[in-house]
Amino acid sequence: MLNKFSIGFLDIHFWDLVDIVLVGLLIFRLYKLLRGTLAFNILIGVLLVYVMAAVVNLLEMKVLATILGQFVEAGFILVVILFQQEIRRFLFYLGKGSGISKNKLWQLIFKRQTTTPKQELIEEIMRAINNMSNTRTGGLLVFTDAAEKNFFSDTGVPINGEISSKLIESIFDKGSPLHDGAVVIAENKILSAGCVLPVSENPDLPTRVGMRHRAATGITEKTDASVVIVSEQTGRISSAHKGRLNLHITQTDLAQLLDKVLE
Repeated sequence: MLNKFSIGFLDIHFWDLVDIVLVGLLIFRLYKLLRGTLAFNILIGVLLVYVMAAVVNLLEMKVLATILGQFVEAGFILVVILFQQEIRRFLFYLGKGSGISKNKLWQLIFKRQTTTPKQELIEEIMRAINNMSNTRTGGLLVFTDAAEKNFFSDTGVPINGEISSKLIESIFDKGSPLHDGAVVIAENKILSAGCVLPVSENPDLPTRVGMRHRAATGITEKTDASVVIVSEQTGRISSAHKGRLNLHITQTDLAQLLDKVLE
């Protein structure tokens, strides 16, 4: 048959290859989702327990096999408990990627266009960031999409304002009560300000980075957002995405990032 071939004594069907490819893609996606997070280390620990259980069973070490067997038997429940947030994120990304969420469907049907040209928005944001960098005014700008903006709805003060350099700079001015939090930009508007972000627990982050950089990394570990950071100590501009912190980005890098995250 065309959908079956043999390698020595092993018969391989077409759907076996499809199965292997899909499992590989699933493992790769999970790796990207958990990479650089505390959950990744926990996953390695769980896998080691399963490997040890298999080894002690082969060696007929009955006492240790009994103890590890309790973990193996409760494996599914254990995984759900330990990785509750990660499973929720994974299912959320599957739903978001399907393209049938309310906002995406609305855009597909009505071909909605932004009223403000993208280049103008990029220039306004870059002007604010560079002014803050020159005056060493600390800043944290989170760029997210319509599907994830609800993650931030209760963490700060609602703004729902048009993007402008003066508004961004006034929010992060040291005399502003909102300057210590993050500004969240979604759907080409300043959604909210003074937002509190989760701090990353990644031990691989440089020890010299401050709380702004750790908060920027933390939110990108939990969502698909991109973050721009302005250091209050040095004025240097950095970015974070997918749990990775990029220190001291150039103006070209900044413009490319804004072009990617703005609609």
